[in-house]
Amino acid sequence: MNETSHSIRTWADAAFGEVSDPVDLVKRAREELAELEEAIVANESSREIVAEAADVMILLHRLADINGHDLSQAVDAKMAINRQRKWVRSGDGTGRHVK
Repeated sequence: MNETSHSIRTWADAAFGEVSDPVDLVKRAREELAELEEAIVANESSREIVAEAADVMILLHRLADINGHDLSQAVDAKMAINRQRKWVRSGDGTGRHVK
């Protein structure tokens, strides 16, 4: 099965209840992001690191669906914009776009 933001939200609402405040999803995503960082720092297996990243994405998919969008489609649209932008490298594998 290929998951969508809607299918993930439907499952999560059944498992955890409907979200009363979307800020709670962001707070939970921060907790999951911290777990992802801990897994990387602890040099856990790539499988565990990716599983932690997936936990973050699940929360973001729920947030996207609550707002009437599919996160995968939103990423595709944003990447089309990003590919047209000029970028400045930070030197650490990240960067910022030139405004």
